[in-house]
Amino acid sequence: MGMFKINVISFLVLIMISCSAKENQSIIESQEISDSIVCGAERTDAYLHKLADKQIGIVANHTTRIGKTHLVDSLLSLNIKIKAIFAPEHGFRGTADAGEIIKDGKDTKTGLQVISLYGSNKKPKPEQLVGIDLMIFDIQDVGARFYTYISTMHYVMEACAEQNIPVLILDRPNPNGNMVDGQVLDMDYSSFVGMHPVPIAHGMTIAEYASMINGEKWLKNEIQCELDVVLCENYNHNLPYSLPVPPSPNLPNDRSITLYPSICLFEATDLSVGRGTNMQFQIIGHPELEGICDFSFTPVPNEGSKQPKHKNITCYGYDLRIDDETFQKTDGKLNLNYLLKIYHEFPNKDSFFISAAFFDKLAGGPQLREQLISGQTEAKIRESWQADLEVFKTKRASYLLYK
Repeated sequence: MGMFKINVISFLVLIMISCSAKENQSIIESQEISDSIVCGAERTDAYLHKLADKQIGIVANHTTRIGKTHLVDSLLSLNIKIKAIFAPEHGFRGTADAGEIIKDGKDTKTGLQVISLYGSNKKPKPEQLVGIDLMIFDIQDVGARFYTYISTMHYVMEACAEQNIPVLILDRPNPNGNMVDGQVLDMDYSSFVGMHPVPIAHGMTIAEYASMINGEKWLKNEIQCELDVVLCENYNHNLPYSLPVPPSPNLPNDRSITLYPSICLFEATDLSVGRGTNMQFQIIGHPELEGICDFSFTPVPNEGSKQPKHKNITCYGYDLRIDDETFQKTDGKLNLNYLLKIYHEFPNKDSFFISAAFFDKLAGGPQLREQLISGQTEAKIRESWQADLEVFKTKRASYLLYK
């Protein structure tokens, strides 16, 4: 009997070691793939000659890097003339809360003027573009319609088109590049968290998306921007890509980035998605789920969320860092299980949505909220997306730059 126990324990240890080895090997392989991908900004031989003797504007944040060096610092060291920096949501250094108003100012390191493109000034004003010969756009995106960097890009392209300033996109991989799914935006619900008739997960890089904005004439008055692109090397949409730096304060790692398109909808509900913890967009919870769920966490103010939802109150819910049968990851698709299961379990349905209007903007219209309330199945919900989704996929194909 004793020998049997030892053998069982040894067998279990071997399984754990084997699983750990496979997981580590997967991480190593993903990292090797990421290391082989060359981002547009790193391909200086493809664009430096285009910057010579020009006054440059640059839309940038903390992800705008060549290796560990900020692109702005690199360009200045090469005597490229930068006239102004334009900063999106979260600011130039990337530490501001989601939705926090970013003020104009100066970058303390370089002394360059920083103009906020978040708040009341989402589109560069003509006077802010005076003297700029070329605008560079280099920001890491995550492939979700409501991630506002693509909305910032829209307004930058529009403002530059109106002033006859060319735009140079330094492309970066989409870490959710194989995911094309969700309701296509009903343009009656267009807003800064969704400006274009695309699904929640669009599966395009920032340069491909810019090409689509231009080609579909989505800019004001159907004006088109003079657009130039520096592509990534060794990239395609099916390759995993591990971001070298978090793209915003509340997307701290690969897991949160993968989950983000599926669980950002909870931002318009009374559920916490982990803001105010170090597990942002990897956990879901609410105080009223006590007794229903065992997992718990307590949001507290931190750098990425000064006033987190349910501050200092214990929330009960689910740890999405752990895969289980309920929350299996669905490659290439949004995972609706999170939303369907938690809405079903939530005791007070009347207080589930803190803003129906905001939920509808995130979802792309009122359809998903109404389907959730009426108890429609995942299959029915997905079926309602398909016609518009297929039209989008056909349209998208003509703008893909990586075959």
